[in-house]
Amino acid sequence: MKDATSAQPTAKYRKDYQPPSHTISHVDLNFDLHESATKVVATSQVKAQGEANTLELHGEQLSLTSILVNQQQWTDFEQKEDGLVISNLPSEFELVITTEIDPSANTALEGLYMSDGAFCTQCEAEGFRRITYFLDRPDVLAKYTVTVEADKKAFPFLLSNGNKIDSGEAENGRHWVKWQDPHPKPSYLFALVAGDFDQLVDRYTTRSGRRVDLEIFVDKGNLNRAHHAMLSLKNSMKWDEDRFDLEYDLDIYMIVAVDFFNMGAMENKGLNVFNSKYVLADQESATDTDYLGIEAVIGHEYFHNWTGNRVTCRDWFQLSLKEGLTVFRDQEFSSDLGSRAVNRINNVRIIRGPQFAEDASPMSHPIRPEKVIEMNNFYTLTVYEKGSEVIRMIHTLLGEENFQAGMTLYFERHDGTAATCDDFVAAMQDASGVDLSQFKLWYSQSGTPVVNVEDSYDVTTKTYSLTIKQHTPETATQKEKHALHIPFDIELYRQDGSVIPLISDGKEQGSLLHVTQDSQTFVFENVDEKPTPSLLREFTAPVKLEYDYSEEQLVLLIACATNEVARWDASQSLMGLYIKKMVEQKEKVALSDEVVNALKSLLLDKSADKSLVAEALLPPPYNEVSGWYETIDVDAVLDALDALRLNIATSLESELVEVYRALTASDYDISHSSMANRKLRNLCLRYLSLTENHDGLIEAQYADSDNMTDTMGALQAANCGSVKAREDLMTSYSDKWSHDGLVMDKWFALQGTYPTEEALDKVHASMQHEAFSLQNPNRIRSLVGSFLSNPYAFHAKDGSGYKFAGEILEKLNESNPQVASRLIDPLLKFARYDDSRKGMMRKELETLRANPKLAKDLFEKVEAALK
Repeated sequence: MKDATSAQPTAKYRKDYQPPSHTISHVDLNFDLHESATKVVATSQVKAQGEANTLELHGEQLSLTSILVNQQQWTDFEQKEDGLVISNLPSEFELVITTEIDPSANTALEGLYMSDGAFCTQCEAEGFRRITYFLDRPDVLAKYTVTVEADKKAFPFLLSNGNKIDSGEAENGRHWVKWQDPHPKPSYLFALVAGDFDQLVDRYTTRSGRRVDLEIFVDKGNLNRAHHAMLSLKNSMKWDEDRFDLEYDLDIYMIVAVDFFNMGAMENKGLNVFNSKYVLADQESATDTDYLGIEAVIGHEYFHNWTGNRVTCRDWFQLSLKEGLTVFRDQEFSSDLGSRAVNRINNVRIIRGPQFAEDASPMSHPIRPEKVIEMNNFYTLTVYEKGSEVIRMIHTLLGEENFQAGMTLYFERHDGTAATCDDFVAAMQDASGVDLSQFKLWYSQSGTPVVNVEDSYDVTTKTYSLTIKQHTPETATQKEKHALHIPFDIELYRQDGSVIPLISDGKEQGSLLHVTQDSQTFVFENVDEKPTPSLLREFTAPVKLEYDYSEEQLVLLIACATNEVARWDASQSLMGLYIKKMVEQKEKVALSDEVVNALKSLLLDKSADKSLVAEALLPPPYNEVSGWYETIDVDAVLDALDALRLNIATSLESELVEVYRALTASDYDISHSSMANRKLRNLCLRYLSLTENHDGLIEAQYADSDNMTDTMGALQAANCGSVKAREDLMTSYSDKWSHDGLVMDKWFALQGTYPTEEALDKVHASMQHEAFSLQNPNRIRSLVGSFLSNPYAFHAKDGSGYKFAGEILEKLNESNPQVASRLIDPLLKFARYDDSRKGMMRKELETLRANPKLAKDLFEKVEAALK
């Protein structure tokens, strides 16, 4: 990626969108692959829109060889650092541009690059301009034909989008393959892979009877670790037919797993390129979390075939159109195949923790941003995860039947085009008849709404009133806020745990309240005693809830709530009461007998979903708790969390041992019940590691484990407790897996998250490990990324964590600014810490800003933070 100069990078604004000056109906790409000198010939059929006779093309780090217009050499052009301007053109013409690029030098991993000896591409958002000069914007859709030529021995597989239509031999031991994609697509969906792989082949027959060849390509020796990915792909295809009535539209679907990849995966039409983390799994090398992650990401990229590829984005400000919708679809896929409650809890944790933190940061933005300097910076939790919550709210407001009618209308109107978020909402509104005009504010308003609830009970009239107030605090770039349409689900309980019907104006009401004003009061009749309310059930809106729950009310909800997510939420609120007391008082507060008994009952409930029990016994994480405070007292928050965990461990010690032994592993499988058992068993072990006399359990589990979930369960327990055998166990793991970077990522993550200030020493030592490389995004994320999310070490009082972050960011600014930009976020929130920490964090940002070669990926974030 080109470096920023002393001139500040310029911002782009959504309001300035203009349609392209030209359209391109067809592109013929010819690649002559060589590692350091690849020749690219791009032949485009171009047509002016209106009177334009000048064509401005995007291009970066390209060596231009020639330009032909209608087969004539063209000299009327200007070559710029970021593009090419061709002048005095006819209204319709054939444009042939020949360029040369150096994939081996492309450490930014955008465009065409080398990954462990294979050629690979990543073109979203703006990587295609590193391959050839082009209208590299998502609203220019063309049909692509691609011919790839390379050395046959080194690169026996030559892959691109669409269907293979021809192949042959070339001189000097080379060969070629020709691909054709019949569906128009934007340049960001172009893909090319060339290498020597193991290939897993299968077949899927669509509902209409079409046969689709399925092929997964992995590094040599990894074939047996690709079977779960193949099963996940077939499950995705069937689910999309059953739930959304959507069928695949090519003859072949290919997935390639690569080790060097900035993202999780990429939905290129017919040729998905995946980070190997989301493809490779077997019993010995992958955890249950890995298996579920593979299923979700395979589903996500497959579902993009319709929500992203068939209907794409008009401009990158509309990114949530495809990503928010597709995240919602992959969440529903995982929920339909697994535990809906546990999947929902996982989604909520992301929103309440890192997404709310993003909303409160200098980079706060709506799910449809208004201003962008570097588009890669807006592949965010807000656009993706909050975006999916906005889609979920539409689904909640409309119901499944109307939502699916809206999807059908959306495809009828926009299939084969580049659309906007407004287009999607209009289809939903028109198909359902539900007015979504106020709801659309969710797309344009940034920040986290705060919903305050107060209640009152009139014993004489037997009425119960809920007064619900909403406000959204000012955010970095948006001061004026408006009332949103917030779907707010509730249930009322008597003291015996029975449900009280919701009656208003003499009629029984549904559980969903529509909060649309700054303040509203809802009155319920025939309420025979003062109830305990269950509020915002299923987390029906991404808001912060304020309600003064008592300990007794929360204990009741844990025991009696009819909704599993509500039971979990009550446990989180209950633990939150104690965390807040300890942070405020700066001393330990012991759990009451009632709370201990509630947690014991939860732990020993044999009828409950074991995975749900494990989630309910986990305290809210640091990244969520820190968001409760305007100024974050790191030490007080960590002390409170440590004290709470130890209190739970000592109070429930005998029950934890009992459940741990009762869940001793049977024959390994990846059924959801077996995964749930392992999850609760390993949580018990982690709690027991905080007490004395259970080191033997940890060492025995590590020694006896026949699967990676239990191996990591033992290592995580050793990592979070003061277990003497930690170093021996870590050495044993490293000795066994040092040859496999992907499996070593788990080890690197443990070093980075070691919950003391010693973690930095472990990180420095781990960076010298043979499996670590600062060129590999997975290694960087697992070791450096985990350290930056480790508050014990990152926020060390001497500032060593901040200094380390600054040093790493300087290095990555040169080699891979996109990864650097993902890592910088913890530093951006410096203003919310105590004066000492604030000053040290700010100093690192100012040092970065002084770098005259600071990439725009980092420049945008550093500038926003230091304003």
